[in-house]
Amino acid sequence: MQQHLTRWLPAIAKTSYRRAVLSVAGVAVLGGLAVGPAAYAGQVTGTPHPDAVAAIALATGTTTAVPAVQAGPVTTERPDPDRLVPHGVQGVQSRIPLDDAQLDNAREIVETARETGVGERGAVIGVATALQESKLYNLGHLGAYNDHDSQGLFQQRPSSGWGTPDQVTDPEYASTAFFEALKRVDGWQQAPLTVAAQTVQVSAYPFAYAQWEEQAAEIVQQVW
Repeated sequence: MQQHLTRWLPAIAKTSYRRAVLSVAGVAVLGGLAVGPAAYAGQVTGTPHPDAVAAIALATGTTTAVPAVQAGPVTTERPDPDRLVPHGVQGVQSRIPLDDAQLDNAREIVETARETGVGERGAVIGVATALQESKLYNLGHLGAYNDHDSQGLFQQRPSSGWGTPDQVTDPEYASTAFFEALKRVDGWQQAPLTVAAQTVQVSAYPFAYAQWEEQAAEIVQQVW
């Protein structure tokens, strides 16, 4: 089903945040994307995720950002593949074709990675996470097919403190929130990608992120 993803997409509705959000119309045909393990962002927690609280405060400018010096130098040169995947990929890798909307969302994630100081490796973690959570589509609320109230590129949940529905479906805001939370993960630069991503996302499927590392690295190298 995934290899035919781009042929079955519903219409894209324009919104006020310079973003495009996929609506519930026609989403049923996405099958596994909407309701399968690959779309789940996390379990119901009942209280705001502590990293989400800190990240949203940073994203909205209500507190001081964590210094980005720990992430290493950020350059505009095309990244070295060895820096993008320093530990090698883990397990069998997945791959999907990308359309213009997905590439635009990937560019936003990569640009935000640069702006937040997490650098090339952080960008790979961000893109891989979005590939797992939304296949790089900015998903709105999918009604009966939604995983609780998860929305956006990172399937962040408003009920868990990530922000309002409008905020978590703004790619820049969502990416900033993700990376600010990532910067609070001790040793994220040295951790396997799936560990770093899972610590932020608190997913019911913690090992699923690893399968996208190779394609994420290629995307980052392409759009950096």
